[in-house]
Amino acid sequence: MTSPEQDESQNPSSESGEELPGSPESGSTAASRPGAAPQGSPPPEADEPLPPVNGHWHNLFRTITTGNALIAFLAVLLAVAVGSLLILFTDETVRDSSAYFFSRPGDFLSAAWNAISGAYSALFRGSIYNTRATDFETGIRPLTETLKFSGPLIAAGLGVGLAFRAGLFNIGGRGQMLLAGAAAGWVAIDVDLPAPLLLPLAIIAGMVAGALWAGLAGLLKARTGAHEVIVTIMLNYVGYFLVFYALSQQSLLQAPGTVNPKSLPIPKDAQMPRLLGDTYRLHLGFLLALVAVAVVWWILNRSALGYRFRAVGANPHAARTAGIDVGRTYIYAMLIAGALVGLAGTNQVLGTVTSGVAGDLDAGIGFDAITVALLGRSHPLGILGAGLLFGAFKSGGFAMQASEGIPVDIVLVIQSLIVLFIAAPPLIRALFRLPTKEAK
Repeated sequence: MTSPEQDESQNPSSESGEELPGSPESGSTAASRPGAAPQGSPPPEADEPLPPVNGHWHNLFRTITTGNALIAFLAVLLAVAVGSLLILFTDETVRDSSAYFFSRPGDFLSAAWNAISGAYSALFRGSIYNTRATDFETGIRPLTETLKFSGPLIAAGLGVGLAFRAGLFNIGGRGQMLLAGAAAGWVAIDVDLPAPLLLPLAIIAGMVAGALWAGLAGLLKARTGAHEVIVTIMLNYVGYFLVFYALSQQSLLQAPGTVNPKSLPIPKDAQMPRLLGDTYRLHLGFLLALVAVAVVWWILNRSALGYRFRAVGANPHAARTAGIDVGRTYIYAMLIAGALVGLAGTNQVLGTVTSGVAGDLDAGIGFDAITVALLGRSHPLGILGAGLLFGAFKSGGFAMQASEGIPVDIVLVIQSLIVLFIAAPPLIRALFRLPTKEAK
């Protein structure tokens, strides 16, 4: 064991100003190292950034090819391609010409082209613009139908997507829509108010009913740790049978003088006004969905509540350590999500289907909203685009069936394939040979 004085003698202090031979400060040693800067030149700055390995365009290309938007686009493209194969299999002319493919392949190729091009041309005519129309007013009608179908899809997709951002899987859209539609329909039918007050009150009642129904799942998650997937699935069934019971009782919602589980038609004063006159069925619900997109974008990106949603969704344990009340955040997220899905329910009852409240008023939108949220990557603008796309599928699917004889179920298969491919980004990257985010 050495004393401090011995240590000091064996390790010369920097106060002496002497440099040890072979030390990093030694000029002769520095000069003898290969690749070292010549003696007397200024040392390189430690913080000086290294030149980029790749150029600007290479980095931009990598950003695009590793982003979520391209994955979503390619998933849609791949689903449409697989859907084209299904169209071929269901077309009778294609099947007949395939029997003698090797003798006359041109017949098969011509039939295949006519089947696919005819199907997607019909989809375009039924969802965007009818090229066979004689005037512009008639030709633009399919676009208004697409926007009408998109309204509830966008609103419900926002409800599912906002819950996703908070780390919650809200698949209770059906029950929330049913309760919201029933509440909005009850106010519209049974409450006696002037027209300017009746419609806003019915919309608010529907959104509140959806919020409370979803908030119940959030409360159970926060207080007991019950998994929201199981709870929302069970609440779907509970909500359906509650609405069915209400529609079976004339003291609640059932129309007088009938035994069918259906309410009276929605009064004219409580219906959402049509935006382009009585010629088109596009109504106020689409504008409300656009307002909801802006509100959700502001909540998620500009508010403290949205920051808590994103923090809890990214890592609830870290968020709790940072002082965020995770349980309360779950409740708030489900309340807002349920209100958005409830807006979709009021959209259906007061705008799209004004013949009255029925047990099928959700029209599968509660589950389609999950697809819309997944395709939109839970971003409000992405959900807007996905809702428009699925609205086009809904509107154009009927035209495909009517003009080309293609089963409308093919459109549902394409939607399901989109979900499949969206849920498997590694598959998309492998098929299209896209670089991964970790690739250099």
